[in-house]
Amino acid sequence: MSVLAIDAGTTGVTAVVVATDGSIVAKGYQEFTQHFPRPGWVEHAPEEIWQATIAATREVLTQVDAGELTALGITNQRETVVLWDRETLGSPRRAIVWQDRRSADICVRLREEGHEERVAELTGLRLDPYFSGTKLVWLRENEPHTWALVESGRYAVGTVDSYLIARMTRGTWHVTDVSNASRTLLFDLHTGDWSDELCALFDVPREALPEIVPSWGVIDDTDPASFCGLTLPIAGIAGDQQSALFGQTCFDEGETKCTYGTGSFILTNTGTTPVRSEAGLLTTAAWRSPEGETTYALEGSIFVTGAAVQWLRDGLQIIGSAAEAEAVARTVDDTDGVVFVPALTGLGAPHWDPHARGLVIGITRGTTRAHVVRATLEAIAYEVRDVLETMPDLASIKVDGGAAANSLLCQVQADQVGLPVERPRIVETTALGAAFLAGLGTGVWASTDDLKATWQLDARFEPAAERDEADAKYARWQDAVERSEGWA
Repeated sequence: MSVLAIDAGTTGVTAVVVATDGSIVAKGYQEFTQHFPRPGWVEHAPEEIWQATIAATREVLTQVDAGELTALGITNQRETVVLWDRETLGSPRRAIVWQDRRSADICVRLREEGHEERVAELTGLRLDPYFSGTKLVWLRENEPHTWALVESGRYAVGTVDSYLIARMTRGTWHVTDVSNASRTLLFDLHTGDWSDELCALFDVPREALPEIVPSWGVIDDTDPASFCGLTLPIAGIAGDQQSALFGQTCFDEGETKCTYGTGSFILTNTGTTPVRSEAGLLTTAAWRSPEGETTYALEGSIFVTGAAVQWLRDGLQIIGSAAEAEAVARTVDDTDGVVFVPALTGLGAPHWDPHARGLVIGITRGTTRAHVVRATLEAIAYEVRDVLETMPDLASIKVDGGAAANSLLCQVQADQVGLPVERPRIVETTALGAAFLAGLGTGVWASTDDLKATWQLDARFEPAAERDEADAKYARWQDAVERSEGWA
């Protein structure tokens, strides 16, 4: 037996097949285009996401016997808003991506009208362009013809998981799970359902939103004519960061993970009670069992980390690949005073400044590409420290995601936070979490104890730098952050 997992990320779709011992036995990947129609705007074509999903799945099916697959799990970039026609499944416009900043002025307006405290009370979130609700307000105000078809019931509104499930089931199901729903600004943490009050505030018709289902358990089978000839029970759904928390087997209260992806996201399991933060962290739903029990998390969301390395590759073109970053950075002992604040789409936790912009400071005639690359890796570690400084005492932190393979980054991270950093053998924990959910929902694994037994350590990075030295570098970083704020 094995489980297929689809990880529909921000820059591409990964398909993996996970065996019962928790190992990944096959993998496929397909990038899709990033659209930047205006400064601060980020969009994806839904059809391109779907075609990337098909391509990644077909690639993985060349490596395994499809007859051995028992279930399908889906994880996805969160907060991204997708619209599609319920009849044709075509999309009338590109999706507005979580990184998109176009609704910043709407957030200011709602805040000035006095809504933020009540929104935070109900949702555990804040008024920020990051979340889905303000994106929908922007669509209503700027694209009235499109919005009229949402209100009439012709167009469905959802996140990427909802869209993929609609495509996989030929439009039969319009669903999402609690982890994705809790990122929309339309979900009430207390009732565990869509909020009529919030739908009225953002003027979003509740009937346009998906049904909220448990994070594991069979929803329906995929339609073979639509999805690569496969008839598989869709049995696991989670937003990517909650999925990574599940994939890292952080099932106990206080267990924490950091995913280095396009952005970086630090989540700590807070158990079955929502815990509020006064320090810029988000209260979010992690997952919900078929019995209806919800597990919650505190989250620090950092918008640009791996995307900064991608920018070095594609924007500045000073490295040939993301994997090259570590080797280039190791050619120098330090950044020679260069500090990079990768606020390329504003700053997330704990600063929450959508008007901040990227900053490279400390450049001299002696600055080389190696100093800039090393400053980028150090910036990721500083951003994570920013978040961890606001969290309760931790014993260690589990890391995952593509950049977790960068041992220099892991060591700098340990030095900065003063904690051991543990890297598992499998760093694709986002996809792994989706597979675990689907397998749990179909009996491949009997319990979370069985899942915990599959976790294996690859490397443990102990803090090696002097605290005074680490703190001095961090203080310089904080100074640079202040200079980047409020720029746009």
